[in-house]
Amino acid sequence: MIKRRSLLKSGAAAAIAAPALTGFAQQTVTLKFHTFMAPQSNVWLNMHKAWMNKVEKDSGGRIKFEAYPAMQLGGTPVQLYDQARDGVVDIVWTLPGNTAGRFPRVEVFELPFMMTNAEAASKAYWEYVQTMAPDEFKETQLIALHVHGPGAIHTVDKPVRSVADLKGLKMRAPTRQVTKLMGALGAIPVGMPLPGIPDALSKGTINGAVIPWEVVPAVKVNELTKFHAEFDPAGGCLYTTTFVMTMNKAKYNSLPPDLKKIIDDNSGIETSGWLGKVQQEGDVPGRKTASDRNNTIFTVGPVEAQEFRRKSRALEIEWLEDMNKRGYDGRKLLDTARSLIEKHSKAPAAKAPAKKA
Repeated sequence: MIKRRSLLKSGAAAAIAAPALTGFAQQTVTLKFHTFMAPQSNVWLNMHKAWMNKVEKDSGGRIKFEAYPAMQLGGTPVQLYDQARDGVVDIVWTLPGNTAGRFPRVEVFELPFMMTNAEAASKAYWEYVQTMAPDEFKETQLIALHVHGPGAIHTVDKPVRSVADLKGLKMRAPTRQVTKLMGALGAIPVGMPLPGIPDALSKGTINGAVIPWEVVPAVKVNELTKFHAEFDPAGGCLYTTTFVMTMNKAKYNSLPPDLKKIIDDNSGIETSGWLGKVQQEGDVPGRKTASDRNNTIFTVGPVEAQEFRRKSRALEIEWLEDMNKRGYDGRKLLDTARSLIEKHSKAPAAKAPAKKA
């Protein structure tokens, strides 16, 4: 903290004379962090709070956070990215897919059966954006890019054991590609942000939702549904969702060099991998909240998964055509994403800098 006497002593003239380092040598910065996640959620407690604690510790307390979960600063989840871009807040965590088609190249990671595990796919996602889509989030200062663990199917009254069981069910999906996936599998897709799920389930607006296990208790899906379908990893992961943690560019640029370095050291590929890893680790306790209620959990085996693959294959072709129409090389983007996922899936897991936060 800057002491009052040192602040008075420095004066305006000293600040003007040497603004670069001496004037800011002991500057303390408070950053507003905003997201839609509930304050009791795994993501908020074990990812967001842990990351903020790590940054505060690394900065010796010179970076502080005002932390706002559950859209406490106003607006809707769809507006979060623009809140960071426009400087309404300093840092946000959100889904690029909340604004359908706005960040089209990163949607490749949301195509069916792309993901292996969240840590590897998150590292691949970061590297892919740096090399293949460096302007996708150019309006903000990127901190991390990651995905969640394998998506699962949760339904109120009807178990899903095959593609046929999804026919006619109104299913909530988080993003454009996952909404298309539900349609391809015969469901009636309903796009909505995560916080809308409990009300929609309780009112019967939807018959179910696709979300990863880790977020199930935060939106009471363990209480509001009775049936769950997960996929045997041997048959592949049905889907995942992309996330972005990003900062207002002007705020980042206003930081003194040493505090910029703190943010930089807690950004990038390792932080992205760590976020994905921690989010997937939350699947175990999340799943337990459903099994503890004696809900029915069905595992879709590798053989049954083939029908899901066949029905969803058209999404890949459609995405490739969409990329080509937008002036991108869709095939190159898809092949690069796959090769990066494969590379990071084979690599030994690295210890991320935020691990002990």
